[in-house]
Amino acid sequence: MKRLDVDDPKCVLRAVEVGEGVRFAAFVNAYECVIGDGSRIGAFVEIQRGVHIGRACKISSHSFLCTGVRIEDEVFVGHHVIFTNDRFPRATTANGEIAGDGDWTLEETVVERGASIGSGATIRCGVRIGAGALVGAGAVVTHDVPAGAVVYGNPARPARASHAGT
Repeated sequence: MKRLDVDDPKCVLRAVEVGEGVRFAAFVNAYECVIGDGSRIGAFVEIQRGVHIGRACKISSHSFLCTGVRIEDEVFVGHHVIFTNDRFPRATTANGEIAGDGDWTLEETVVERGASIGSGATIRCGVRIGAGALVGAGAVVTHDVPAGAVVYGNPARPARASHAGT
């Protein structure tokens, strides 16, 4: 792993730990995160502090990976996928002050090895998407997705037990 610090109008990388062969498209904003060997990061992607992306992943354009997200090896994230990290986000505290770091609860989200998330999906914080699972385009994932499952819709529901061999 090597550390990248790039401050360019087309790509801002701050304290990003990257493996061999990682490629970034233009207009990526990533900071204090880890990206494994051979992964590809598309245009207009934001990767926040503490995110871990495994080896041989593809993160497509316009996606948002917030603090608390862990992506294991060989995961596909489609275009404009949004992850969340707080179930009850608020701009201000009860007394009207701007909320700060201590005013919310971080919930981690894990996407296990070989899972795929279709374009436009929204992933609620605190869920686990199992190994080899497939999340359909536009799905809103509010609960754990079992390994090998195919889910779609809002809220995401199982389509069938496995997509192996299809």
